[in-house]
Amino acid sequence: MTATSRALDLAQLAARAADSKQGEDIVALDVSEPLPLTDVFVLVTGRNERNVQAIAAEVEEKMIEAGVKPLRREGRAEGRWILIDFGDVIVHIFHEEERLFYSLERLWKDCPAVPLELEHPATDSA
Repeated sequence: MTATSRALDLAQLAARAADSKQGEDIVALDVSEPLPLTDVFVLVTGRNERNVQAIAAEVEEKMIEAGVKPLRREGRAEGRWILIDFGDVIVHIFHEEERLFYSLERLWKDCPAVPLELEHPATDSA
């Protein structure tokens, strides 16, 4: 099974919203095969707690404008790892240290990446 076109569109919308607030290292993973509860994870890094919270607010605002309400939110007050569950898409917005520590890309390494079209794409420094 692969992610639905709706989930892919929502992931793109969330990624663009995060990008507009200087979200970094934005990655989307198609987790529909191992996880029956969602299709796509969007992972974003913020530079500090304030940036993490701003990214989360923008993602939520753009998704609500598109008619998608969050089912659940976690971590907003702390601003270290905010999770927003939109059903088909779950957005994880991390402070840099939490992103490195939890390393969701490593945990879900067998899941294919979803191509994203961003205004400020990440550049390879390797």
